[in-house]
Amino acid sequence: MINDVKKTTESKMNKTLEAFKTDLSKVRTGRAHTGLLDHVMVDYYGSPTAINQVANVTLLDARTIGVQAWEKPMMVKIEKAIRDSDLGLNPASFGEVIRVPMPALTEERRRDLIKVVKAEAEGARVAVRNVRRDANNDLKTLLKDKSITEDDDRRAETDIQKLTDKFIAEVDKALAEKEKELMAV
Repeated sequence: MINDVKKTTESKMNKTLEAFKTDLSKVRTGRAHTGLLDHVMVDYYGSPTAINQVANVTLLDARTIGVQAWEKPMMVKIEKAIRDSDLGLNPASFGEVIRVPMPALTEERRRDLIKVVKAEAEGARVAVRNVRRDANNDLKTLLKDKSITEDDDRRAETDIQKLTDKFIAEVDKALAEKEKELMAV
């Protein structure tokens, strides 16, 4: 039973770490990347929908993303969603295509991106801690049901804390690498 809790906990923490690394890969250093717009949501007839569900997202060149809406009325909504996102992009419509130029990475822009990355890292840390809390609650339930002893509970909580520390260190390591990458000129 305790091993099941530990395996589940490690699996969930691993998924959290992978999601964080995926989010980090979307923060680009000056180059355009279609994945950059993946988490931008558009109001599609009352329900929030990912941009790639309502439009074609392509690279026009190394520094410009092109977005072509499948429905004409969506153009304005897509443009507004990109502008309102936390990415600091300034889209412009040209006929049936929305051009999203990637701004040059100035010192200020790099610092803004680092703030975004740090916020993502804090979210990942919180998610890891939430997994730890859920695992500890599962252990308390097992203890209450008298399925495990207090010593087993204490040992398992220590192991889960070690797992938590390990994954938070991984998040911090990935954050430090991304910061270094962003500040490299």
